[in-house]
Amino acid sequence: MAFIIDVFSRSIVGWQTSTTMHTDFVLDALEQAIHARQPGRGFTHHSDRGSQYLSIRYSERLEEADIAASVGCKRDSHDNALGETVNGLYKTEVIHHRRPWRNRPSVEWATFGVGPLVQHGATPWILGIYFPSRSGGKLP
Repeated sequence: MAFIIDVFSRSIVGWQTSTTMHTDFVLDALEQAIHARQPGRGFTHHSDRGSQYLSIRYSERLEEADIAASVGCKRDSHDNALGETVNGLYKTEVIHHRRPWRNRPSVEWATFGVGPLVQHGATPWILGIYFPSRSGGKLP
């Protein structure tokens, strides 16, 4: 799972699932976020040091969109605390809580369905982060 979080609006503006950690998978999430927000100069993309985020193609796409890249330090989870928290809670509340999974599309449907749960107070997690389905695809 790759999430692109707009920290200002506290919204997940791009996400993608994959069975492998290749660059295409995170590029898809980035493209979704760029389309949703149309960012430019003044925006910063922060990630951990995963090889897919440090790839040439990913870095070039950030540069094309005029987005500054910021990469976390080795062995320091605090500089990426929001991302780590979202991923950890997502795994706890969705992935591990609802398993076993039949296939990747079932994980995608469950992920998209988290929004209504948060909206109706059934699962008060993710520190106020809005998933795309929370507002019918409209971002705050």
